[in-house]
Amino acid sequence: MNSLIFHFKRFDWVLIISALLLVSIGFVSLYSSSVGSGSFLNFQKQAIFFVLALFLMIFFSFLDWRIFREDSHLILFLYFISCLMLVGLFWLAPEIRGIKSWYKFGPLSIDPIEFTKIVLIILLAKYFSMRHIEMYKVRHIILSGFYVFLPAFLIFLQPDLGSVLILITLWVGILIISGIQVRHFLVLVLCFILLLGFGWNTLLKDYQKDRILNFFTPQLEPLGSGWNQAQSKIAIGSGGIFGQGFTKGSQTQYGFLPEPQTDFIFAAIAEEFGLIGVCILLILFSVLILRIIKIAIDSKSNFPRLFASGFSIILISQIFIHIGMNIGILPIIGISLPLVSYGGSSLISTFIALGILQSIKIH
Repeated sequence: MNSLIFHFKRFDWVLIISALLLVSIGFVSLYSSSVGSGSFLNFQKQAIFFVLALFLMIFFSFLDWRIFREDSHLILFLYFISCLMLVGLFWLAPEIRGIKSWYKFGPLSIDPIEFTKIVLIILLAKYFSMRHIEMYKVRHIILSGFYVFLPAFLIFLQPDLGSVLILITLWVGILIISGIQVRHFLVLVLCFILLLGFGWNTLLKDYQKDRILNFFTPQLEPLGSGWNQAQSKIAIGSGGIFGQGFTKGSQTQYGFLPEPQTDFIFAAIAEEFGLIGVCILLILFSVLILRIIKIAIDSKSNFPRLFASGFSIILISQIFIHIGMNIGILPIIGISLPLVSYGGSSLISTFIALGILQSIKIH
């Protein structure tokens, strides 16, 4: 009993409380949008996911993080399972809005992409923690890139361009932290530019091109591809400083704001709670990320440092892209807001990562 109490005392409670407050904001917004839609099913499912996520965080906090650093077979097994689940989507997942990204089990959905992100953070942290002094060797860039390319390619075929961008950002970010040489980084940038040109002409779907073109010329289709972002801007602008009030947002309650529980939850929060609500949200995210970075800085070895850094890269990139989509400075590519948006797989995988971070701090 004493050891259990001692274990919880060593938690980074600032990290946990900031995460729990973010989840609470998500629940408040989710409840509000449920009032407008007349269905509380998603709210109820999110509550169940949260309880499971909390349990898994505690479980992984007791698990010694060194098992991920020492056991290569475990990491490769997790990587293989992740890729297998991504492949299975093409045959077993229903097509929802033109995308096959979720396994359906009755009213529940599982998104393997969210768990793949955590597995890749672990794999890349393991890979570069053992080879950081050999970053001058190009083969490490190529091999690590292959580990990322395989799941990224499978996700691209679904197609889910937003998640592909997140995985590439994770890989490049860890390469930079690990000490990639400048000339290699410039060659990598050149390859990305060439790949973008090739992808635009041969790989991107028409609706993906429309979203990107609409970002630069939204006035061309204000009632078509430009509608979602226009409604998001209206919702944010109408919130003002103090917001329209809980369950009082006109865009959210009357169905003008698309996907207020997931892709546009930031706009829904801004509409009902105004600039003050947005500032509280951003402060909590800042505290969360700074605590994760502190764990990375305080770590005594490379694996925990790279894991914490990789997780912060995932969070920062998703937060930046989500808010950028909502305020109109980035194209709409379907990125949810971590810990806040509805989504059981995202919530559970994020709390698993938080549990591993607690294990790193405790051990």
